[in-house]
Amino acid sequence: MTAIGVGEVVNPDGPSPAARLLLATCTSLVRPALRLAPIRPATIPIGAFAIDNLARLRPGPRGVEREQLTLDGFRMEIVRPAGGSKSLRNGAMLYMHGGGFAVCGLTTHRPVAASLARRTGQPVVNVQYRQLPGCRIEESVRDCLTAYRWLLRKGVDPARITFAGDSAGGYLTFATALAALESGLPAPAGLIGLSPLLDLDYTAKRDYVNVARDPYLPLAALEAVVRFGAEIDGRLDPKLSPVNGALAGLPPVLLIAAEDEMLRYDCELMALRLTAAGVPNTLELWRGQVHAFMSIAPGLPEGRRALGRVARFVRACTEPADATIRTA
Repeated sequence: MTAIGVGEVVNPDGPSPAARLLLATCTSLVRPALRLAPIRPATIPIGAFAIDNLARLRPGPRGVEREQLTLDGFRMEIVRPAGGSKSLRNGAMLYMHGGGFAVCGLTTHRPVAASLARRTGQPVVNVQYRQLPGCRIEESVRDCLTAYRWLLRKGVDPARITFAGDSAGGYLTFATALAALESGLPAPAGLIGLSPLLDLDYTAKRDYVNVARDPYLPLAALEAVVRFGAEIDGRLDPKLSPVNGALAGLPPVLLIAAEDEMLRYDCELMALRLTAAGVPNTLELWRGQVHAFMSIAPGLPEGRRALGRVARFVRACTEPADATIRTA
């Protein structure tokens, strides 16, 4: 199966030297490690501990203020631009981190949350939802929906709220929005998927050309996560995949993916279905990048550019209703 053929390549000249180094590192080190180390419930806590502690070695992001709180069994961190408004009422982004529903959290994704806070001028509420192996994917969605309800109870106008997430967090971005609509809650102003996982059906990707091209993300890892976190007796409910949801009620969408990553499949399929449902959407494909490049390395040239485009999308979505949605 080849690419579906939707989406705009926004950097046709290819990667910067720094991005080439990241690409080489992922190809030579991360990809072999992920293919050799099978994902099992018993090994997930070990990997989560190692990744979190490695993330603590990085300098903390500058130009932001942080506030942590606990909500119904999970933690959140509000990252505000320093000197900006302290009030959530002026708008906020609900950010859902990636990590295969199993690893990563506030520490690993603090740099990307801080970058988005500085660029949008809004607080970013980074949600550390419950993860595998302690809970299933549906429970992670429930936590993110609880976080959205919390924002609404704080008096934040949903027309001033956007959802964003990378990889598994991209799944949660769309699954939470769909769950909100099903619960009778208002839709947020916009959705941003950064290399999002949007179709849990790993069998649909087996013949997809980018499975072999992806610089580090193996299909076997996705299969393991879905088996542990979503399947029941070996069966996957298609309704769990956002691409199969009732999409017509969703707000404008921005999708950003690497041109050669496996989850380009999900983005192209979602873009086609959003268009069919009448939902405004833009899909950007970035050449020479890796899966979730903008959250792994938000300080690289391509990461800064991609997050800058996210910030422009957020501003357009949260402007008055007659504003034109812009991503360029």
